[in-house]
Amino acid sequence: MSDATFSLVTSFFTVGGLVGSLSANLAMDRYGRKGASRFSALFNTTGAAISALAPSVAPMALGRFLVGVAAGIGICVGPIYLSEIAPPEIKGSLGVLTQLAIVVGILVTQIMGFGLATPTQWRLVLFISAAVSAVQYLLAPAIVESPAYLIRNGLTTERKAVIRSLWGPQLEDARLDPEDLGDSEEPLLTSNEADGVPHTEQAAAVTIPELLTSPELRRPLLTMVFAMISQQVSGINAVLYYSTNILSKSLPELAAYVSLGISVVNFLMTFPPIFLIERVGRKQLFRWSVGGALISHLAVGYGLNSGWVTVTSIAITTFVMSFAIGLGPVPFVILPEVAPFHAVSAISSVALSLNWIINFFVGLIFLQVRNLLAHGDPMKEGRVFYVFAAVLFCSAWCFSRVYRG
Repeated sequence: MSDATFSLVTSFFTVGGLVGSLSANLAMDRYGRKGASRFSALFNTTGAAISALAPSVAPMALGRFLVGVAAGIGICVGPIYLSEIAPPEIKGSLGVLTQLAIVVGILVTQIMGFGLATPTQWRLVLFISAAVSAVQYLLAPAIVESPAYLIRNGLTTERKAVIRSLWGPQLEDARLDPEDLGDSEEPLLTSNEADGVPHTEQAAAVTIPELLTSPELRRPLLTMVFAMISQQVSGINAVLYYSTNILSKSLPELAAYVSLGISVVNFLMTFPPIFLIERVGRKQLFRWSVGGALISHLAVGYGLNSGWVTVTSIAITTFVMSFAIGLGPVPFVILPEVAPFHAVSAISSVALSLNWIINFFVGLIFLQVRNLLAHGDPMKEGRVFYVFAAVLFCSAWCFSRVYRG
């Protein structure tokens, strides 16, 4: 397989992720959070199995696309489901588990790659992925549905059973509104509802076209748009691109383990937000993360332009650590918090679709921008990280203006 063909097949994952995110709101609103998660598992099982058995490029590309669809749905469902089943006092801590699951998946895959990434055994990695997803699909009926989804659909008996199993019998008969469970920033209850007047109807789930034209949903939408933009224009993928090359020069005897080492750092630094996010707040944690990322970008750029491999190596490590404590997990944590329940699925789809799109274009233009700014001089390749720092600062500033957390 040529490099061009490999890149094309790889890009099908991103296309699938975009399709999955755009359609996730339909699956969540119609089949519930549990049903949508089963769709994600089914797509991943099918896609990984097709890729594992692929005799040629075309089925391999199809498999990558289906796995991407699964990832697109899953990344939308996960944060919302965790938020809706979590007790309020640990909602943020549980929300970090979305990012932790992503990091663990990357780390485990890399570890398997050391033993299985060979011309004869690489298909085993895909078979393992298909098997894990198949188990998830089969066990999904055993998990509870979101109480908020059950309330909205009038499933009172099921709601009581779920609340009893999640939060204890003392809340079984409580009148819980899905907007309350959604924990939105905006005051969503009318005066009658706040006084305890029973609901006669619930607001209909918002579609994506309605979301894009709704003035009252503009603030939560912009909050998530700037959060996702900040996550991707932070340059995490660009930094990881350089990490293997730079750190291999600094630690030549450990070159084969550099990428794994970066993933281990990312994994370890995802734990502090679990304990800090409820103590210091989402916005403050995000600011710390952005501050560390900006300083690290400037240091990476200076190190590359000066030829200081040690400085660049340290800056890459500090960037990954900074990203892991805020820019990585916070957008997923606040997604179900800033959106009212009737719009959370649509906002999730739009925000995560934008995440996929920016991820694709950052990867597409990164090398071109680097080469344009460097003018062919290897000692000027660090300039591109100054651009990342400037764009991240602008997007993070916009986020801080619209987010009330």
